[in-house]
Parts: sequence; C-alpha cells; structure tokens
Amino acid sequence: MKEIIIDFADDGEVKLETRGFKGKSCKLEAQFIKDLLGQEISSQLTPAYFETETVSTRRHLPLCG
Repeated sequence: MKEIIIDFADDGEVKLETRGFKGKSCKLEAQFIKDLLGQEISSQLTPAYFETETVSTRRHLPLCG
C-alpha cells in the first residue's frame, strides 16, 4: 500500500514520509504537498528511492492469419 504520512510538530515543523513507493515516484507523488507547505529544508532518502520500478509491457502479437 502506498502512503504519504504528514507529521506536524508543535514548533511548526512539518515532516513528510512516503511508504510503499519505489524509485523517484515517492518525490513525484509528494511534490504537491511540498508545494503547498513551502520551502524544503532537508530530505533523507531511503533505500527504496534507489530501487528501480518494474514496468511490464504486454504485447499481443498475432500468430496466425
């Protein structure tokens, strides 16, 4: 399951955490929230960021006639 967790601290700091995403999709999916909240101060990438997304393509090839 893909999730974006938003944590609001008492001092006003906001932390975003993504779970279930692979590769750069985590940053793309969370970008709209970062745009709403303002300037990003820091980021910490997890090992999932460096994984490649598997994309499978199916093609139907006619074998007869």
